[in-house]
Amino acid sequence: MVKLVLLFKHPRDENAFEEGYVRTLPLLEKMPGILRRQANTVLGGPFGASPYYRILEFYFDSYEKMDAAMTSPQGAAAGRALMEYAGNIVELVFADVFEDNTPLN
Repeated sequence: MVKLVLLFKHPRDENAFEEGYVRTLPLLEKMPGILRRQANTVLGGPFGASPYYRILEFYFDSYEKMDAAMTSPQGAAAGRALMEYAGNIVELVFADVFEDNTPLN
């Protein structure tokens, strides 16, 4: 399993960011092959403030399916919308996911 992670830094104008976020999230969710989505609002870190404001994660079966989703017409439309409102504050990363649901304690 892999995931596409969108790391949003703190916007200068939170209201404008939230408007763009609400408009763009449904476009991102239309990408084919998404297994699940997680939307996170960052609270901070162990040493105080975090450089990140929000984190979005989209999970896929494979890198190939994630790539197909991003290059699909839906992915291209979502990417354009994302860059319009958050191009200077968003970082995209791809991650290989290892999950083990065995209780640790």
